[in-house]
Amino acid sequence: MKLNELTVYDVKSQIAKLSRTLRGFEGISQDQLAEQLNMSRITIQNLERPKNVTLDTFLKVLQHFDLLEKFDAFIAENIADKNVTPLY
Repeated sequence: MKLNELTVYDVKSQIAKLSRTLRGFEGISQDQLAEQLNMSRITIQNLERPKNVTLDTFLKVLQHFDLLEKFDAFIAENIADKNVTPLY
């Protein structure tokens, strides 16, 4: 592994920072975001610490902040760029 290689923890930290920043722009607390997403404050707190969270939690937060379509487009673009074919 290279010394400056990006780690999973680095990405989780960026996701945590993104969630905190977007909440700040919207002026809502962890409690308010959790309530709007029908999840516990601990779930949001874990996302923003960064601790392990589910993909569903991450996607729901992206959807709440109108970023889900951008994330989906990013995935589709990378699939197209790599000429990935479905397994099934």
